Amino acid sequence: MAKNKGNAVRVAYFVNQYPKVSHSFIRREIQALEALGNEVSRYSLRGWADDLVDADDLSERGKTSYLLRAGLLGLLLSTLAMIMSAPAPFVRALGQALRTARGSDRHWPFHLIYLAEACRLLRCLRSAPVEHIHAHFGTNSAEVVMLAHALGGPGYSFTVHGPEEFDKPQALHLREKIENACFVVAISSFGRSQLYRWVDKAQWNKIRIVHCGLDKAFHAVAPVPVPDIQRLVCVGRLCEQKGQLLLVEAAQRLAKRGFNFELVLAGDGEMRGDIEQLLNAYGLQSQVRITGWISSEQVREEILGARALVLPSFAEGLPVVIMEAMALQRPVLSTYVAGIPELVLDGENGWLFPAGDVDALADAMQDCLTSDAGKLQRMGEAAYRRVLERHDIDTEATKLARYFAGELA
Repeated sequence: MAKNKGNAVRVAYFVNQYPKVSHSFIRREIQALEALGNEVSRYSLRGWADDLVDADDLSERGKTSYLLRAGLLGLLLSTLAMIMSAPAPFVRALGQALRTARGSDRHWPFHLIYLAEACRLLRCLRSAPVEHIHAHFGTNSAEVVMLAHALGGPGYSFTVHGPEEFDKPQALHLREKIENACFVVAISSFGRSQLYRWVDKAQWNKIRIVHCGLDKAFHAVAPVPVPDIQRLVCVGRLCEQKGQLLLVEAAQRLAKRGFNFELVLAGDGEMRGDIEQLLNAYGLQSQVRITGWISSEQVREEILGARALVLPSFAEGLPVVIMEAMALQRPVLSTYVAGIPELVLDGENGWLFPAGDVDALADAMQDCLTSDAGKLQRMGEAAYRRVLERHDIDTEATKLARYFAGELA
């Protein structure tokens, strides 16, 4: 790995869409690496015209190069240039692209597009040479950097978050992506175990744990007392895997029990219409509020304005919002899914319940809403201590930079 002054490294980050409201953890990781003296170039397929609400995201957009901004012509010219300048590597990469098309849930033309994107990425890197490329997610972003490596580009790594990678590892050809990578990052022990399943034991040493780190804006603030109001907040994209429909069912049970409460759904997404329809059917419009997309600062205010965070996920990696709530000294109600139990300890800093169990969810919500402020404060303090032990952004970024530099085995 080429280095700058001291132990700093030069690395390129590649993400399908950047910046993005739900990808603030990537932004924090990049900014922490830069704060440590490393040089990070940002590359993305799309995102230059997205509506953004966060000032940090707007700043990041100005620092990002977009491969698809030049359109189809840009991809074609980059591909032709690669064919002419490096025919043998191109044929090798073409074979790899066609192999990854076998068994994929996307037909072979998509994989040829990924190859063209890899050609475009390498052409862009000529103006900002790096010795390593890091992708987030084991989906097509990891395939693009793998193909760029096959074309003669730098070594690569990628971070696996889940749950998509865990749902279809064979269709995503995770084995081949891991085998060709310098190393692979899992964000939890659970995530690492899932990657172990799809590669030979000889490849296990490539799989490292780097936790998503927290911005100091979340934890370097004065504690805010638990509010008297009977309010819970759920933060996340409104989608099937987050379980908001089940949360509405649980809210309806609480309402039937005679509890007066508020529930905030902070976020937006493809299932908003379904959720609103269910709220109307149950007559819960006055008790449940949907915010739509909001900034990081607004998320923080919504968490601080609630007694606890509730996230009844069906499938996950390890949600960053859980870390953020714990850093703000709020307990968490969530499921025994993926990496969540590695952070949330039932009865100590939150409540855990089986995914899909609406009665257990309603009982946990009731227990939280009826707990006195002293109990919730103690649980919040325990949550704060645990999350800072495991998710300090500077600690995790330092670890990642050393992996980039090849200093850690």
